[in-house]
Amino acid sequence: MTFLRQGENIMRVISGNRKGLKLKSVPGQSTRPTSDKVKESIFNMIGPYFDGGMMLDLYAGSGAIGLESLSRGMEKAIFVDRDKKAIETIYRNIELAKAEKESEVFRAEAKRALKAIHKNNRKFDFIFLDPPYAKEQLHMDLAFIDTNNLVQVNGFIVIEHSVQVVMEENLVSFKKVKDEKYGDTNITIFQNISKEEV
Repeated sequence: MTFLRQGENIMRVISGNRKGLKLKSVPGQSTRPTSDKVKESIFNMIGPYFDGGMMLDLYAGSGAIGLESLSRGMEKAIFVDRDKKAIETIYRNIELAKAEKESEVFRAEAKRALKAIHKNNRKFDFIFLDPPYAKEQLHMDLAFIDTNNLVQVNGFIVIEHSVQVVMEENLVSFKKVKDEKYGDTNITIFQNISKEEV
């Protein structure tokens, strides 16, 4: 029998073809999982289900958001984290979900990962950002994603952040379409409103 430590969350896939799958959390206090309530709200706002596409979980932690995306119909998920324990947990959860063919995992700093993604001309339908850093990191990530056109037209950037952090609205290709508060957490969603290139 496994007992939960105080404050430990049970994580699971909440909908789609892997609904109910229990996921491992990252050991220690370095990551904080997105609650089921917040996760459900995110996907209701941008989905809730997908017909293919590719997503980027840039500060992946346990990989729960990426795996939820795959369960709901995304064709591919790329998981990035700089923490060794997080990467080990992501691999374990991908194995539990039998999602090896749909997943790529990279241990890297976000800035380095974004540069590599840009160099490889990859674009995403959904990017999820939940960095454990100061707001300056989020602004740098957003600016790079915006400037280098990393999101498909009509695709989304979803940001989970402290309510004390106010997200900018002066992005070139993106419009802020949602800004919802859940306790001390805020979810801000931007959508790429640029036109298709002719």
